[in-house]
Amino acid sequence: MPAPAASPAGGRWCPASGRARLRGPGRTGRGARAGRAGGAWIIPSVNQAGDCRVTQDELKALVGQAALRYVEPGGIVGVGTGSTVNKFIEALAAMKDQVRGAVSSSVASTERLKAIGIPVFDANEVEELAVYIDGADEIDGGGHMIKGGGAALTREKIVAAQSRRFVCIADESKLVPVLGNFPVPVEVIPMAAARITRQFAAMGGQARLRLKDGVPIVTDNGQHLLDVSGLKIAQPLAFESEVNQWPGVVTVGVFAHQKASVCLLGTPSGVRTLDF
Repeated sequence: MPAPAASPAGGRWCPASGRARLRGPGRTGRGARAGRAGGAWIIPSVNQAGDCRVTQDELKALVGQAALRYVEPGGIVGVGTGSTVNKFIEALAAMKDQVRGAVSSSVASTERLKAIGIPVFDANEVEELAVYIDGADEIDGGGHMIKGGGAALTREKIVAAQSRRFVCIADESKLVPVLGNFPVPVEVIPMAAARITRQFAAMGGQARLRLKDGVPIVTDNGQHLLDVSGLKIAQPLAFESEVNQWPGVVTVGVFAHQKASVCLLGTPSGVRTLDF
C-alpha cells in the first residue's frame, strides 16, 4: 500500500493502520486530505481501489484531540461518558497539569479521570463550569441531541446544565436531519415503567426495558432505562418538555434545553466544526 505523496517533518507511516500519523505545527502532505486535532493529524490512506478509509475509532480520537482547545487552563472541565469521551480523556492526560480537575457525569468516567491523575469534584462543589465535553448518539442541525446510550443521561444533563458551553464530539454518522433513528433512552423509576411504556405507545413509540443478561440495567442513580424506537422528533424542545413532566420519568435522553453550543464532527477529511 503506498504512503501519501508527502509527509511533513515529524510524520511517520503506520503500516499497521495504513495511515500517516503526523505531529507538528502545521503542514500536511501535498494532495493528502487531513484533519487537524490539537497538534495531531490523521491522513487517510488510499487502498488499491482508490478509497480513503478512516476507522470510526480514529474519528473518535480525532475529535477527542480537537476538543482540548476548548479546555480552559486552570479551570475545571465537565466530562461526559462514552467511547468518544474516553478518547477525550486519553487526550486530556497530556495536559492534566494545566487543569484543576473535572466534574464527571458517570462512575466510569470518574474512574478513568482518576486513573490519569485528574482530580474529580462533586458537582455540588463547583458553582459553574466553563465547558462540558460529551458525545451524542444523534445530533441534528440545530444542536439538539439524543444521548443516553451509555446509561448516564441524567448525570450528563445535570453537568450540561451547570456549564456555560456544551461541546459535542462525535463522528459524522451521528449527524441526522431529524432525531429519532436512534432509540430515545428514558431513565425511569421502576414502578412507573409499564405506564410510561403505554404513554409512549400512544405517541406511536415502542418502549423496551434495557436489559443485560436478561436483567434490567440499573443506572448510577439506581433506576431503570427504557429505549423508545419508532419516533421522529421534529420538535425536540416540546418533546423533551412533555416527557419530562410524566410522573416516574427521571430524565428523557433528548437534549434540547441543554443542546450543544458547538459540535466537533469527525470526518475522513478532518474535523468539521458546527456552531449553534
